[in-house]
Amino acid sequence: MTEHIVAVPLEKAYRLLNHGPTVLVSACHQHVEDVMAAAWACALDFAPPKLTVVLDKSTRTRGLVEQAGRFVIQVPTAAQVQMTHDLGNRSLADDPDKLVHCGAVLQRMDGRDQPFVAGCCAWLECRLIPEPHNQQAYDLFIAEVVGAWADSRVFRDGHWHFEDADPGLRSIHYVAGGQFFAIGESLMARHAPSQS
Repeated sequence: MTEHIVAVPLEKAYRLLNHGPTVLVSACHQHVEDVMAAAWACALDFAPPKLTVVLDKSTRTRGLVEQAGRFVIQVPTAAQVQMTHDLGNRSLADDPDKLVHCGAVLQRMDGRDQPFVAGCCAWLECRLIPEPHNQQAYDLFIAEVVGAWADSRVFRDGHWHFEDADPGLRSIHYVAGGQFFAIGESLMARHAPSQS
């Protein structure tokens, strides 16, 4: 996708979501591709790495995830705030050209079959862990992360470095009514002395 994209070791993949960003969920099944925005996604486990994401029953992307059994979670940037908002407010069912109208460019990575949204700052390829009760009752999907990548201008050595990167590369965090925040400055706490 660009020379700045580097693989992230799977044991560090949880760090791509730990700061609570709004995410984009992309999936493809039988040549139908879609992307939706999701505000409720989080890391769940370390080894193997797992995550959860809420996918409403009304979305076309959810159907593709269920059919394909694979999907991609990506962390959009401040430069993509309008695209992210539009992807969250348009339906492929109503607009067959949704991705074009929203400005989403999809690419493949390393021969993977699921679509990745270009320009994001992190990507997690996921394998669905079917949990029919959780999916039906709570719209809650659980997945194992099988591949992870990040933009080295903002994520390197297992840590985010938003503070010294272009502000357009910062992750975004949805509030409501079209309002987002970009991630702010880094704050470090002292390490507490170990207790016995």
